[in-house]
Amino acid sequence: MKNNLLDTKDYIVFAVYFVIVAAYGLYIYNKKKSASTGSKDYFLAEGSLTWWAIGASLIASNISAEQFIGMSGSGFKMGLAIATYEWMAALTLVIVAVFFIPVYLKNKIATMPQFLHQRYNGTVAMIMAVFWLLLYVVVNLTSILYLGALAVSSISGFDLTFCMYAIAAFAIVITLGGMKVIGYTDVIQVFFLILGGLATTYLALNLVSTHYGTSGIFEGYSLMTSKASEHFHMILKPDNENYIDLPGLSVLVGGMWIVNLNYWGCNQYITQRALGADLKTARGGILFAAFLKLLMPIIVVLPGIAAYVLYKDGAFQSEMLQDGSVNPDRAYPVLLNLLPAGLKGLSFAALTAAVVASLAGKANSIATIFTLDIYKKVLKTDASEKNLVFTGKIAVVVAMVLGVIIAPYLGIDKKGGFQYIQEYTGFVSPGIFAMFILGFFWKRATSNAALFATIGGFGLSLLLKVLPTWTDLSWLSGVGFSVKNAGIYEIPFLDRMGIVFVFCIIGMVIISLFENKNGVNPKGLEIDSKMFKTTTGFAVGSLIIIGLLVALYSIYW
Repeated sequence: MKNNLLDTKDYIVFAVYFVIVAAYGLYIYNKKKSASTGSKDYFLAEGSLTWWAIGASLIASNISAEQFIGMSGSGFKMGLAIATYEWMAALTLVIVAVFFIPVYLKNKIATMPQFLHQRYNGTVAMIMAVFWLLLYVVVNLTSILYLGALAVSSISGFDLTFCMYAIAAFAIVITLGGMKVIGYTDVIQVFFLILGGLATTYLALNLVSTHYGTSGIFEGYSLMTSKASEHFHMILKPDNENYIDLPGLSVLVGGMWIVNLNYWGCNQYITQRALGADLKTARGGILFAAFLKLLMPIIVVLPGIAAYVLYKDGAFQSEMLQDGSVNPDRAYPVLLNLLPAGLKGLSFAALTAAVVASLAGKANSIATIFTLDIYKKVLKTDASEKNLVFTGKIAVVVAMVLGVIIAPYLGIDKKGGFQYIQEYTGFVSPGIFAMFILGFFWKRATSNAALFATIGGFGLSLLLKVLPTWTDLSWLSGVGFSVKNAGIYEIPFLDRMGIVFVFCIIGMVIISLFENKNGVNPKGLEIDSKMFKTTTGFAVGSLIIIGLLVALYSIYW
């Protein structure tokens, strides 16, 4: 295996990437600077982002080291089934564009806590604002920063700490320009992300074909499907060792919907990209992101499967080991280090682009929630627009510094990759999604019901996680809810999320009906059925996505 060092050609490619992003960001900043200095323009780029900038920014913010490293690792371990997170997200984005975004825009929502304040009360909004700040800083920002630095370090050979500081500094510079700079530079980031990702996939498929004495990427793919046919099924059976992570049909009719709808529809980090646009532009951007989502498994899953095929036939035996056992998350770095000079620099730029774009988006969301939902409402209610923008910039720097300081002490690299992040985010997702979905479409939902969903949902998630250690759940295996894991029958976390969500909805309905016996809650949102009507172009694009998904699941069932 080649040394983890970059060639002169790699440095040149990376320098080109850096200069293009920095120069374009500066151009956008100077071009838009004179237009508006208001807080909504800074945090949301109100009226400034085009549909293609919104779509690119959604993908750039979503794809980071946990996808490149963690999802490729899951591809190595369980195969194409992990692509359900990407392909189901495409359909979820269509639903969010049709039903969620119109509600936000019609009611002039700028942040998720603002929605909760407007729909429920200040207590619910403040609890969730503080919760989201802690989650974004302590979990998301640190994970992106540390895993990203780890990935960049593994390719370049640079010191891990240096990589962390350099990535953080680059992200701060982009973030300080506001959402419009983030949005437009994300277009460049996505270009490098996809180009570099496809280069790695091309190498992986060629490696497989060469290993078996043929040539070409299509031959490589054909060999992969024959040599590892078990890695090309989207719906896992209960006897599959990975069923605990992807429990069969739950990826189509169960908890996967909660994962995706909560992430794409109720998450400041994501929705912020569309909240500053008009409805047509926002929907166009989200549809563009949905098409890009269909492409992502080619970039982040196929390389992992290729590494598995090669490993199974004797390659990478030592490179895949960590502490004496196989670590699937090493699959992507192992492949990257085989890239020729120049292409390695391109993939290095792709990984850096993914990490920096995610960090910038996350830091901007942290600054938005802190400034608009805590600083303006509690700490300085009479703050000027200029003061709000300045406070937001300070919040960006503080959040990133905190991330750099605490990330090395969280043991992030020892806790697993993509699946770990999904499972532990799932402790809070069902309650939050229940609170949002009833808040959108049921005017009788009350603030106490929302608090019940948030707190009660988290409590039940914890209970169902530890319950198998207290009692025998083997009887559940007969109805498909549990699998045996290390001698203990455990409820798969996607099934657990589905159970908790139903519990939260039922609890919210009962509490709301008991509290609100006289009818409609005066805090119910303004909803008009005409809001949900789409353009012909959007409808056609949505049908194409649905058709492609039906074909993909039919072929790889």
